[in-house]
Amino acid sequence: MSRYHTPAGGHPGQEQLLEDRAVFTEAYAVIPRRTMRDITTSRLPFWEETRLWIIARPMTGFSETFSHYLMEVAPGGGSDRPEVDAAAEAVIFVVGGALTLIIGDVPYEMEAGGYAYIPPDQPWTLRATGEAPAQFHWIRKAYEPVEGIEIPFPFVTTDADVTPQPMPGTEGRWATSRFVDPDDLRHDMHVTIVTLQPGGVIPFLETHVMEHGLFVLEGKGVYRLNRDWVEVEAGDYMWLRAFCPQACYAGGPGPFRYLLYKDVNRHARLF
Repeated sequence: MSRYHTPAGGHPGQEQLLEDRAVFTEAYAVIPRRTMRDITTSRLPFWEETRLWIIARPMTGFSETFSHYLMEVAPGGGSDRPEVDAAAEAVIFVVGGALTLIIGDVPYEMEAGGYAYIPPDQPWTLRATGEAPAQFHWIRKAYEPVEGIEIPFPFVTTDADVTPQPMPGTEGRWATSRFVDPDDLRHDMHVTIVTLQPGGVIPFLETHVMEHGLFVLEGKGVYRLNRDWVEVEAGDYMWLRAFCPQACYAGGPGPFRYLLYKDVNRHARLF
C-alpha cells in the first residue's frame, strides 16, 4: 500500500542550522519539504478553515502554464465557491484525511489516493469530513479550448484503481499511472504518478517542451536537473521550465513515487 507524504507545518527549532536544499535557478526550482512551515502558508477567498502552500504559479520566463497548491482543510472546513476563475480546470489528489467533493450535484467521498478531474466552468464544492485535516494537491490550469474538440467530462477515481503502465524495456522498474488516455485530445494537461523501483532509472536526459511540476509522494531519489544532481525525498517539490534536461535514479529502499504535471496536446502559442 502506497503512503503519501503530508506536510507537518510548524516551525524548526532555533538550534537548527539554516542550510537546506532549496534551489531556484533559471531552469528549475527545488522546494524541500522543510520549507513548508506555518510561516509560508497562504489563504484563499471563500475557503473556510483552510491554509495552503502555493508551490508553483505562472511566472514570466519560467513555467507559465499552471499553479500547484498543497491544501490543508480542517474538519468541517472547505468551500462552496472554491474556484473564482471560470477558465480554470483542476486536478485534486488526496494525500491525507477525508473529504466530500461535489461536482455539479454528484457527491464523491474521497480519501488518500483519491483523484478527481474537474473541467473549466464546472460548479463544485469541497468539505473536509474526517476527524483529521484533509490534505490534497490542487493543480490548476487555464483550459485551452480547440474548435471541434469538446471539453472533457469530470471524473473521480483512485490511485489504487489505476494500473501502472511499465515503460518499454524496463521490466516494470519504471512505470506511470495514467489517469487520462494519452490519445484523448480533449485533455490539455496530464497529472500522473511515476513510480521507480529501487535502482530504477530514467536512463537519458529528457529534454522537451512540456513544463513539469513534480511532488515526491514517497521514497527518495537523485534527480538530474539541467547541469546539477539533486537529492530529493518524500515531500520535496521540483518545478521544471520547458526544455530543462532531466533524469533520475531511485534511491530505495522502497519505491520512489512522484505526482507529475505536464502540459500536452496543444499547439505552441505564437505571441
